[in-house]
Amino acid sequence: MISPWDRWYTTSCSLCCHVRTGTIILGIWYMLINAVVLLILLSALSNPIQYRYHLTNAELGSDFDVMDDANMCIGTAISLLMILICGMATYGAYKQHAAWLIPFFCYQIFDFVLNTLVAISVVVYPNTIQDYLHQLPGTLPYEEDIMSTNTLCLAFLVLLCLGCILSFK
Repeated sequence: MISPWDRWYTTSCSLCCHVRTGTIILGIWYMLINAVVLLILLSALSNPIQYRYHLTNAELGSDFDVMDDANMCIGTAISLLMILICGMATYGAYKQHAAWLIPFFCYQIFDFVLNTLVAISVVVYPNTIQDYLHQLPGTLPYEEDIMSTNTLCLAFLVLLCLGCILSFK
């Protein structure tokens, strides 16, 4: 039988595996996701006409280009940096070097705070969701249905999605 004090100091995480194993799985998962993002960005950079990430002024209704080569290169650099940070976390968990986990931990805190700030801004300013949808190109599926939805209902759906994301993380 397990004493009550041992239950408070368990070393398993939410997936019923050891914290070290969970960290390795999480690091590999994030590396795979960022590798897929990197491949998409590199393929779009290699052939921009096929992937059509350059939007014309008529599609945007403004004078700037949303995804130019500089933004694609910045996205590629961020993706490479995330692969490096996730690799450091995986290596640190595998070799039991806690210092290698610090960049990944800082990223997780930054991501949590950023998602929380988005949730707070949706609560404080629920009309910004529809303003954001107005700025998107006209190719958004079901745009008329989304725009006709009540603002509070739309804010609730966004908060529900953000809550699910935050609880999963």
